[in-house]
Amino acid sequence: MGLTARIRTRDGWAVSHAVVTVTDMTGTQVLRAQADPEGAVRDGTPLEPGPYTVIVTAVGYAPAASSAIVTASGRAEVGTVTLARIGGAELPPPGPWTVDPAHSSVGAVAQHLGISSVHGRFTDFTAAIEVAPDDVTKSRVEAVIRAASIDTGNAMRDKHLRSADFLDVERYPEITYRSTGLTVAGTDRWTVRGELAMRGVVRPVDLDLSYLGTGADPWGGTRAAFRATTQLRREDFAMNYNQVVQAGIAAIGTTLKVELDVQAVQGESLPHA
Repeated sequence: MGLTARIRTRDGWAVSHAVVTVTDMTGTQVLRAQADPEGAVRDGTPLEPGPYTVIVTAVGYAPAASSAIVTASGRAEVGTVTLARIGGAELPPPGPWTVDPAHSSVGAVAQHLGISSVHGRFTDFTAAIEVAPDDVTKSRVEAVIRAASIDTGNAMRDKHLRSADFLDVERYPEITYRSTGLTVAGTDRWTVRGELAMRGVVRPVDLDLSYLGTGADPWGGTRAAFRATTQLRREDFAMNYNQVVQAGIAAIGTTLKVELDVQAVQGESLPHA
């Protein structure tokens, strides 16, 4: 007897913090139940036969309402209720996620001579994501990048980038990023607000983030994919070196476009495979 229901996101993930409220035709509340960690609601309170309204709410999601008929047995089977995230943007299931460096990239693009681009990437980094269960704006990300792992495909240029003119990797071996907040930026975008520490300077840096979805991996785990971009100004991090060639053209642009392609594994560690 009583109420049974399953609460899911549009991606099929459990909404463990959902609350189901049942009212009769006069608007009087007759039952209120919390979903379990699997997004299931099971409440044994017997209900009088007849029509009822079922309202499902969860922080960060638009409420959903539907009608239900309670049978003579006192049972109301609501079935699966799908909640849409406010703002239209979905997120992966709550909890810890570990970024997989082997299937992720931290890239940067700089303008060269005003006519072409130089592409580089960092090959040594770690990062962790924590998706908050009740308020997604409290989700967090932390990343540590080994500055000396810069790779632009040219040994001489990489050596110069590691020097005191740029990254100064001997004095500042790590580049770190720690988020401070998360806000909806559109129907399929989020803005991650955070602080980037590089070359001994800490600056606020926002990431334009897209969540690309989740899927199973060959090792029995679940993976989520993200893409994020931002733009940095070299002078904000005390990288004032420049070489001016003929006609007053700067050899290296003053801005740097950062491109992140991230694959994260659900849990606090990566699989051994």
